[in-house]
Amino acid sequence: MEGNLQTIHLAVKGKVAYITLNRPKSLNAMNVLMMNELDHCFKHVRKDKSIKIVILQGKSENFSAGGDIKEMLQIDGEQEFYSVMDKIHSIIMTFYRLPQVTLAAVDGAAAGLGLSLALAADYVICSQEAKIAMNFIGIGLIPDGGGHFFMEERIGTNKAKQLIWEGKTMDALQAMHIGLIDETVEDLSEAIDHRITLWLEKPLLAMSRTKEIYTELNREKLQKTLELEKQAQWLVRRSKDHREGIQAFVEKRRPMFKGE
Repeated sequence: MEGNLQTIHLAVKGKVAYITLNRPKSLNAMNVLMMNELDHCFKHVRKDKSIKIVILQGKSENFSAGGDIKEMLQIDGEQEFYSVMDKIHSIIMTFYRLPQVTLAAVDGAAAGLGLSLALAADYVICSQEAKIAMNFIGIGLIPDGGGHFFMEERIGTNKAKQLIWEGKTMDALQAMHIGLIDETVEDLSEAIDHRITLWLEKPLLAMSRTKEIYTELNREKLQKTLELEKQAQWLVRRSKDHREGIQAFVEKRRPMFKGE
């Protein structure tokens, strides 16, 4: 499978799989092709029992700017929208439930759906240059990709709600300070290698079993969250505030929301 995908690069080195989001000209924003390939890649890795650690990263100094807004705006009708959302659900559930220990290595932008994906990993390392944002609110939308679930797990309901409502961009140190990410480093590549070395020295089978217990305990809640996000996204996508948010984004001005 290595090298056969257009928007994802998979490299397996010993017990470690490196999955790289590969749309650098678009800040690794996720279009439908990338979603399909990422889903396929995660399911392929899941079946490979020789892989014990999975590293998820972005190409060219960005993790992912989120969903591809231009392509998302072209979605026509409820059926097509639900199809895309169901694919996002499959990606998130498969990655979250991988039997391998997972690490998201974040450089540059990790925003929106890109941040939800990163937070689905067992461990999140950010470079000091990383910019973290759950910024759906700026275009009158709500988080998807299980963003509500993962933020609540890491920082609690009230802080998650406030952060979602603010939609502000944080640097890596701010995100680590509130517990949203696990580690901030100067040299991301060096930190990845160090974390891999630490994990390979541990009983990874036992670590995997602990992970499985927690993911199974949380599976129904994450599934419910994804379903609620899908329904709410469809509702707010048709709102006046969303249309205003998109128009303001295109015109590079501050949106004038009315709560409608």
